[in-house]
Amino acid sequence: MTNQPADPSVTVADRERHASSPARELALDCVTAGIEAAHPERVVADALSLDDNVLTVTAVDGTSTTRDLATYDRVLVVGAGNAAGHFAAAVEGLLGDRIDDGAVVTDDPVETERIAVLPGDHPTPSEAGVESARAVREVAADAGKSDLVLGLITGGGSALLAAPASEIDLDDLRETTESLLASGATISEINAVRKHLSAVKGGRLARAAAPADVLGLAVSDVTGDDPAVIASGPLSPDPTTYADALGVLDRYGIDAPAAVTDRLERGAAGELAETPNPGDPAFDGVDFRVVASARTALNAARDVAAARGYEPLVLSSRVRGEAREAAKTHPAVAEECRATGEPVEPPAVLLSAGEVTVTLGENPGKGGPNQEFALSAAIELGSGGGAAGASEGVAVASVDTDGIDGATDAAGALVDDRLVGDGADGADGGGGAERPLDRETAADALDAHDAYPVLDGAGALLRTGPTGTNVNDLRAVVVAEHDAPSGERGARSEGPGASSEDTK
Repeated sequence: MTNQPADPSVTVADRERHASSPARELALDCVTAGIEAAHPERVVADALSLDDNVLTVTAVDGTSTTRDLATYDRVLVVGAGNAAGHFAAAVEGLLGDRIDDGAVVTDDPVETERIAVLPGDHPTPSEAGVESARAVREVAADAGKSDLVLGLITGGGSALLAAPASEIDLDDLRETTESLLASGATISEINAVRKHLSAVKGGRLARAAAPADVLGLAVSDVTGDDPAVIASGPLSPDPTTYADALGVLDRYGIDAPAAVTDRLERGAAGELAETPNPGDPAFDGVDFRVVASARTALNAARDVAAARGYEPLVLSSRVRGEAREAAKTHPAVAEECRATGEPVEPPAVLLSAGEVTVTLGENPGKGGPNQEFALSAAIELGSGGGAAGASEGVAVASVDTDGIDGATDAAGALVDDRLVGDGADGADGGGGAERPLDRETAADALDAHDAYPVLDGAGALLRTGPTGTNVNDLRAVVVAEHDAPSGERGARSEGPGASSEDTK
């Protein structure tokens, strides 16, 4: 091996206080197990194997492919994304000196020997990312017909692999990206624009690598695991057009820089070559496999729940839409479980994944989609579902698996039915202290997209730091039995408002 393997374990700041009841502890354990299962070190160990010189890759859909590395002149590695550095280190640990050269760009660097791990920024592209993306493209373009190019693609690659098209400068790209991220557009819509402003996205990295044999390996952060959407599809055919990109700007009322609209309009008029689409010869030598996804995390979380004697139920791996609205469904299902035993009898754990979004208005506050999800869920749980005890003993953990929810230092939040109260009802803040989060205050913070400060004040934010992976959002809703309400706190609890490490 050429480097020390990364530690995929997740450390949550002030974990003991967060895990102050069985329901809260299980919710926390489910999401951390999911994150750990999706770490590239675990993924490479599970999905890739090497027998002499034969590399075997098994994808999440159960299909597999092999490559005899001895038949190639060189093995080159390219890639991008939040987890690309860890991915590169794990692949380097498996293949060792069979790798001849490589470069990946990431915002979470690790030490490697044969693959250059280059800096970039997320979610807004930077000059460092531009230079790194160009270096990645140079490695791909240097590949010959007798070479194998391994493409390591993970979530976050759209921002990190930032090589603007010739007419676009970095400021244009940054302004457009920020507007798109604040608009509420889906990741597919955002990436349709990004691909038509880039020199590497939308299949253009595959075109640079042709005619080499290209094997793309992806840790997916998009619902449905569409290769054309993951990291804006640098190795995949692009089914979208310049006209589609213009349509996104129009649909969300985005006033993009003149250079951006001019390029898209000229492309739509046929004055610029489209991104390579399905059937383009650039993809004749490309094979793309998704080796980890939200399902990887969900399966691990499900195993933890079952091992604790709770009935696990995966609601969906494709939850999307406005975070505050998507959140309302989860407490409703939990309340149905308590009231009727449907769709599953408590004790149970409801699991979901996907990508929720936030449409920001003017002068938004601080937070992220998972923080808004958790705060909205806490408000719903605090209402009791219109029936006594309907939400009792319910805990909700919602995290972004990369450890960074929005532009904050929190991965998400852990809440329960006792976090939001009416101020004078003596509701417990979630761990023994008389610290209810007032319902009106919580609702105002949600309306202002300012979830971070109120959740931080209530001690509900989960902080993990960068996790080394990214399979997008992961949620666990624990529905305890009636005789184990969330108010039964362990002796070790300090309460969510107590002083703790998570204020560092």
